[in-house]
Amino acid sequence: MTPSRDISRLIEIMAQLRTPGTGCPWDLEQTFATIAPYTIEEAYEVADAIARHDLIDLCDELGDLLLQVVFHARMAEEQNAFSFGDVVEAITRKMIRRHPHVFADSSGYIAPSDVKGTWERIKAEEKAERAARKPIKEAPASSLLAGIKAGQPALTQAIALQRKASTVGFDWNDPRAVLDKIREEADEIEAALDRGDKPDIASETGDLMFALVNLARHVDADPEMALRGTNAKFERRFAYIEQALAARGCSLEDSSLAEMDALWNEAKQQERT
Repeated sequence: MTPSRDISRLIEIMAQLRTPGTGCPWDLEQTFATIAPYTIEEAYEVADAIARHDLIDLCDELGDLLLQVVFHARMAEEQNAFSFGDVVEAITRKMIRRHPHVFADSSGYIAPSDVKGTWERIKAEEKAERAARKPIKEAPASSLLAGIKAGQPALTQAIALQRKASTVGFDWNDPRAVLDKIREEADEIEAALDRGDKPDIASETGDLMFALVNLARHVDADPEMALRGTNAKFERRFAYIEQALAARGCSLEDSSLAEMDALWNEAKQQERT
């Protein structure tokens, strides 16, 4: 099978990878749930290529993201739920409907603010239509947090939840109070570690991360950008360790933690001078 610029070839490749008996064992054992983390990862890699202004890499990463769409569509087709063509039809219908000023008869200048208003109105109509198509269930209790999107990154969702709760006074007034909460959560992790309770350790770790996001919000720091900055700092300092060891004719594997930690502190000191 040869490469192609036609989307049908990619669909054929995925179908072949998912064919029992002759396909790829790894691809065959995947499900929507196991592939979802890769879908999120590929979206982030697209954003990273854009941030780096690397259009060659962007082309490659967009292909990886497109593969995720094809993968999910193939699994859905195997369950007779929908196909890739249905995905394309759904988004084209949506785009045509949400842009009546482009695809319907219209004349005159349309202000960007009017376009945004139309877009939001149509989105609301679509949401109501989707709700009407679902089986009738007992109406859920109204919640202040009901409008928070579940599919967004966890850090972003945490901020949105905290901001919404703060509108009714469910919030701290002093960042130091958040620090007290962070210490409390750290103590609870330690207690869970003492018990050897892995599920509880994971749960308490999530609580600590939520509290840290709250602190970032209170000090006007974007937690995503703060963590990215720390990631970059870690890479710089670890590279310093590798280079310093290499200059001594040593490797990471042959070095002790104490040696690496001393070089880490050297890297920190150099950054301060």
